[in-house]
Amino acid sequence: MLFMCHQMAMKKEAVEKLKAEELRKARASSDIPIIWILGGPGCGKGTQCAKIVEKYGFTHLSSGDLLRNEVASGSDKGRQLQEIMSSGGLVSNAEVLSLLNDAIVRAKGSSKGFLIDGYPREKNQGVEFEARVAPADLALYFDCSEDTMLQRIMARAAASSVKREDDNEKTIRARLQTFRQNTNAILELYEAKTLTINAERDVEDIFLEVVQAIDCVLKKKKQAAAAQC
Repeated sequence: MLFMCHQMAMKKEAVEKLKAEELRKARASSDIPIIWILGGPGCGKGTQCAKIVEKYGFTHLSSGDLLRNEVASGSDKGRQLQEIMSSGGLVSNAEVLSLLNDAIVRAKGSSKGFLIDGYPREKNQGVEFEARVAPADLALYFDCSEDTMLQRIMARAAASSVKREDDNEKTIRARLQTFRQNTNAILELYEAKTLTINAERDVEDIFLEVVQAIDCVLKKKKQAAAAQC
């Protein structure tokens, strides 16, 4: 029994060392831009992410997609996450961060940059991300009025073949208010690295502003790399 406990302790220590090394490698990728993509449902950030990926070749990482992919993989972790979500529980921030970090580590050798979509959802998540993974170079916040987002969500729900009970104005407004409260705290904490973009304009006009911001980040990265040579 003591031998088995010792083996388990050694295995746990080896796993923790491996994770620490992966985190170190991710933090070492400071030459690769990391951009947080913030915005409520219906703000159009998905469209802008697609355009950014097409222009810059960045890797688009959505915490929601990563969770769904892990569940679909049938892995032990995926089954655990499925149980949590099926019971109505919330997946811990540590698990989400682990999935994000693993995805960054896997892609960092070939990626030109990372778009972290829909994360952080509240300020403590941002603090943990920067401490454990890497500092964000830029946060793009696509600002939309509650009424505009409500109209877009309702229109999207009406066009969908799958009807959800929570696709009603009262529930959606409650979700949007929660989002706004959490986002205001994030914007206040990360004001220096946040660009707020009016997302109620033409898609191409929005993208021009996005391109200017990303080009500025890339220029600073290039200058910093040159200074270290």
